[in-house]
Amino acid sequence: MPANFEIAHLWVFLLLPLPFLVYWLLPSLRIRSASLRLPTYEKALGYTGEKPRKSAFIRRRGVFNWLALTLVWILILATLSSPQLVGEPEMKVKTSRNFLIAADISFSMAQKDWEIDGQKVRRWDAVKALMHDFIKKREGDRMGLVFFGSSAYIQAPFTPDLQTVDQLLEEADVGMAGQMTYLGKAITKGIELFDRDTIETKVMLLLTDGVDAGSDILPLDAADLAKQDSILIYTIGIGDPSGVGVDLDEQTLQDIAGMTGGQYFQAKDEKRLQEIYAEVDKLEPIEYEEEENRPVTLLYYYPLGAALGLLLVLMFFQSLFQLIHISRENRKEVYSG
Repeated sequence: MPANFEIAHLWVFLLLPLPFLVYWLLPSLRIRSASLRLPTYEKALGYTGEKPRKSAFIRRRGVFNWLALTLVWILILATLSSPQLVGEPEMKVKTSRNFLIAADISFSMAQKDWEIDGQKVRRWDAVKALMHDFIKKREGDRMGLVFFGSSAYIQAPFTPDLQTVDQLLEEADVGMAGQMTYLGKAITKGIELFDRDTIETKVMLLLTDGVDAGSDILPLDAADLAKQDSILIYTIGIGDPSGVGVDLDEQTLQDIAGMTGGQYFQAKDEKRLQEIYAEVDKLEPIEYEEEENRPVTLLYYYPLGAALGLLLVLMFFQSLFQLIHISRENRKEVYSG
C-alpha cells in the first residue's frame, strides 16, 4: 500500500530566521585575553605619537562555515518537524447491531418453578444461565443491559466488551430494582440508552414474567415512542400462563412486539427459551465500515543523523585548517630565525 510523505509540525520552519536575528540583534560576545607588552613599547609610542587603546580581535568565519552551519540549522528544524511516511487508512468492514437486553428482576422472578439438570431453580437463575450463553454468541454486536422492577436502571451501556456485560449480568439479582413490574419504565430507559448511540440497527429483547403495574407511562405508549426511534422490540414472556403462580400479560407483550415490528415469544421452560434465543440470533445485522489506525513510519532520525554528521565534518576541517595554520607559522619563525 503506497505511503504519503507528511510533516507533522510544519510550523517549526517559522524558526528558520532565528539564528540570523540573534546574530544581528544581540551584541557580540566579548572574551578578555592576556596581551603581550614589548620592552620597546613605550619608545615606539614616543616615536609614532600614537596613544595606547584597547583593541578587539574578531574571528571571522569563512563562507563554507556559514553554509555548513545554516544547513545544520535547517536539518535540526527538519528533525523537530517530525517528518513521516503515513500509509492509507485501512477501512475494515464489520457487522454490528446495538442489542439491548431489558430483563425483569422483580420479586416474581424468584419463583422456583423452572428445572435445570433435574433441579428446581428460580426463574431468574434459569434465565440468567441461558443469557450468559446468549451474550457469548453476540460477537460483533454492541450489547447493553437494563434491569427493571418498580424502577429501571442501566446496568451496562452499549459496549463491544461482552465479557464485562456478562460479568455485570452475573452481579444482578432479584429485587435490586424493586418488587413490582413496570414495563413502561423499562422501555423508556432502553430508548434513553439507544438515543446516546449512532448505530441505526436497534434491537431490544424484553424479558418479563409479570403484568405491568406502572402508572407513570403505559407500556404501549412507551412502545409507540420506541417505534418512532426505529427500535425493534422482541418480547419474551417467562412461564406458562396456565400454570400456578404465573401472572403473565401476553396480550400486552404481543402488542408491544407488533407495534415495533418485533415478535412475541413464550418461554415455558429452559428448552423453549433456548430455542427463542436461537431464533432471535437469526436477525440480520448491518454492515458498517470502521477506519483502522493509519500506519506511520517516523523519519526524524535521517535529518538528525545528517546534522550530526555535518557537524563532525565541520569540526574535522576546522581542526585540520588550524593545524595547517600553526604549521605554517612555525615554518615562518624557523626561516626568520
